[in-house]
Amino acid sequence: MQTKKKILAGALAVSLALGGFTLGRLTQMDVVQAAPETAAPSITATPSGLPSFADLADHASPAVVHVRVVGVERASERGRGFGGPRNPFGPQFPFPPGFGGRRPHQGLPRRSSGSGFIIRKDGLIITNNHVVEGASEIMVSLPDEREYQATVLGRDPKTDLAVLKVESERDLPVANLGDSEDVRIGDWVMAIGNPFGLSNTVTAGIVSATGRTIGAGPYDDFIQTDASINPGNSGGPLFNEKGEVVGINTAIFGNGGGNIGIGFAIPINLAKQLVPDLETKGHVTRGWLGVTIQKMTTELAESLGLDEPNGALVADVTPDSPADRGGLERGDVIVSYDGHTVKENADLPLLVANTQVGTQVPIDVVRDGKTRTLAVEIAKLDEPDVARGPAAAKRGKWGLALRELTVEERDRMQLKAGEGVIVAGVRPDSPAADAGVREGDVILEVNRTPVKTVDALKKAIATVTEDQPLLLLLRRNNGVNQYASLSAP
Repeated sequence: MQTKKKILAGALAVSLALGGFTLGRLTQMDVVQAAPETAAPSITATPSGLPSFADLADHASPAVVHVRVVGVERASERGRGFGGPRNPFGPQFPFPPGFGGRRPHQGLPRRSSGSGFIIRKDGLIITNNHVVEGASEIMVSLPDEREYQATVLGRDPKTDLAVLKVESERDLPVANLGDSEDVRIGDWVMAIGNPFGLSNTVTAGIVSATGRTIGAGPYDDFIQTDASINPGNSGGPLFNEKGEVVGINTAIFGNGGGNIGIGFAIPINLAKQLVPDLETKGHVTRGWLGVTIQKMTTELAESLGLDEPNGALVADVTPDSPADRGGLERGDVIVSYDGHTVKENADLPLLVANTQVGTQVPIDVVRDGKTRTLAVEIAKLDEPDVARGPAAAKRGKWGLALRELTVEERDRMQLKAGEGVIVAGVRPDSPAADAGVREGDVILEVNRTPVKTVDALKKAIATVTEDQPLLLLLRRNNGVNQYASLSAP
């Protein structure tokens, strides 16, 4: 893969510790695909010498679906700045599904649409998490006008992936999956999706870059393309010239929300790793290393006695974490993980991600100018419980997704070590949403009892009787404490 080139500058420290960078076991996807009756056609040349995508589009289009969503906004969703799920990319990377415009009134349906593609003939579909997040009903339409109601089997907000399932009496057309590691800058690619609701729109271009980091999260590793991607393309496939899916169209760059020739797709190899967990468990099991890392710069390398600004600089180590128990220290530069070279800080998250929880891995660090090898046993990250969708609406009595705070979040919220648990998400139409609890709130007390960890909070909640309300003391982002009373569902 090409060396990752950042489009966001700075030495921003990013956390692998609590809710950050650590995937645990990500097994390879065991997806049984329907064998194509004929080999996928490749791009052909016209008499003028220009490439034609006609045969490729004709072959690939049947497996691309239109995902139409109906969601319900609650009061807790106000103030997010746009009429849809939370945008992990920021305003310069708008969602390709058409979620913009005026916000509907509280409780009214919010309709939106995106794209997806079928990866198994029994109706398994890949799309983006932000396409289906918060949906109460999902309909999937095929190019031949067949329509099905879909169930969300699993979602992963950190990689913006979701897996849907539809039931059909006959086999469905399947998109063949390629190898995104083989993608090269300059390769021809073709996108198919539903921009602005215009079903099965085909656009083409080239791969502009690979390994792009756009600030979407800890697992940034996007394919950049100039194939037109617009609102409604989210979740749709990016095909190579062999008719194989190499990416999942996800974000575009541009303040106006339209295509300016800079689009981003999730590499299909990442989806291959996540689909088994998302299909069977509804979420991804992730490991935990327990360090906060930052980008190495020339100045930092010189200060640390390094010849080149390579590796991931350890800015902090979480007490009693795998890293702490394995001997990592603040100021260490991680240059190798389990035999894989760490050229920069963005390389480490996915390396940890592919490590089975409980595995002991060798980590090479440079400390005081000398290289030493440490043995670290990767643990499981306690992540928020992400509801699968309409089929899992009853999951989580109070509608709260929780995680531990990072060091940076504690500093920003002026909290002491071991104080409070952060709200990672609030399920719409839940007691938490009705009480005005918001993502980003820190829960300091449950029924007047201080809480320090997610486990402690869960135990405190478990003691609440069926007819008893839940009293939470919250610390808001503005630093103000506020009580919220949650009525039993």
